[in-house]
Amino acid sequence: MEHDEYIAVALAACRAGYSIYFTSLDDMARNLTAAESAGRLTSKLGSYLRPAVLVLDEIGYQPLARAEANLVFQVISKRYEKGSIILTSNKTFSEWGQVFGDEVLATAILDRLLHHCGVISVNGPSHRLKNRLAAIEREQSDAA
Repeated sequence: MEHDEYIAVALAACRAGYSIYFTSLDDMARNLTAAESAGRLTSKLGSYLRPAVLVLDEIGYQPLARAEANLVFQVISKRYEKGSIILTSNKTFSEWGQVFGDEVLATAILDRLLHHCGVISVNGPSHRLKNRLAAIEREQSDAA
């Protein structure tokens, strides 16, 4: 999904009265790891389990350590059939083993995510890159 599209879906859900939590996968993994170290994992898990819609951005931007991947699996597993998740990734599902550091874990995550879902595949140039290139072209036109 393009950036504007998944934000539009999240906004529509919010306007319809659903609670939303937006985070990157990396931030969620870091926060869960810190909470686990501080003995507050149950509380932190609740912040990702409570909202009706969890938006996880940038799946695969950076690979996760095994411990982080296990914590992410806990969130996805506990939300399974209980709450919606919107994910964005520039990785194909076949590359998720690299993202989560383990093919079996990635398969378990995908099994839960893909069971009741719609997948929207967007091909083409990056939305962010497209906007930046357009700005550069404008700057060059103005300078000429």
